[in-house]
Amino acid sequence: MADVEQQQAQNPEVPVEAPQQEAPQEGGRGFGRGRGRGGDRGARGRGGARDEKEQWVPCTKLGRLVKDSKITTLEEIFLFSIPVKEHQIIDTLLPEGTLKDEVIKIFPVQKVTSAGQRTRFKVFTIVGDSNGHLGVGSRTGKEVALGIRASLIAAKLNVVPIRRGYWGNKIGAPHTVPVKVTGKSGSVSVRLVPAPRGTGIVAAPIPTKILQLAGIEDVYTSSCGKTRTSGNFIMAVFYALRKTYSFLTPDLWPLTVPTADPTEEHSEFLAQTKA
Repeated sequence: MADVEQQQAQNPEVPVEAPQQEAPQEGGRGFGRGRGRGGDRGARGRGGARDEKEQWVPCTKLGRLVKDSKITTLEEIFLFSIPVKEHQIIDTLLPEGTLKDEVIKIFPVQKVTSAGQRTRFKVFTIVGDSNGHLGVGSRTGKEVALGIRASLIAAKLNVVPIRRGYWGNKIGAPHTVPVKVTGKSGSVSVRLVPAPRGTGIVAAPIPTKILQLAGIEDVYTSSCGKTRTSGNFIMAVFYALRKTYSFLTPDLWPLTVPTADPTEEHSEFLAQTKA
């Protein structure tokens, strides 16, 4: 720079071009201090690429059988009353897009401590495929988002089969509850009564959402107790629907051939893949 200024002082009329600096090579850091957002710094973010779905590593025998497609339907699990401990099992067995979830109740709960009141949020979530599978879950979290996420997982773990039947002649697909059933939670008691085709769901808003996700099209309902307590109201409807498979009706009288438990049938596979 000193040589350039000296030349300009000797010949002020002649413009002197400043020496050009070499451009940084492609992919280099440039002339700055590296505080910009350019380059390939994005790959060094927290956790790496978020687009890739986390791979499920099953922890139970049932999870290993489901992941390896040894069990392909929920009915095989319900037939042997195998407890479901991983919510990914439900996501795998029910086709993507068929399982719907809905948050039906959020309310704050408080606990008095020495430092004052601690407020948390209790969330009730229902999941179902409108085809005979329903689950209800409730969890409490410090934040609403945490409660929703936890209650959704709990609802998937509580998925049970819902039996449907007919009112009158057995024409078409099952559309209502097979028998009169009653569910009770706290002071709330809910009774479901079969209804003829075309009646629709005759119920309050909360039971209507639950019955729709269960796949019930026509039903009469009757409730008593403090139904304003939404948590008990939701669970009473769920308990009533869960009872539909508790009644032995004549169409369930035929003898069935007993089969081996899936864990026994695939014992060799489980022994090979044991961690």
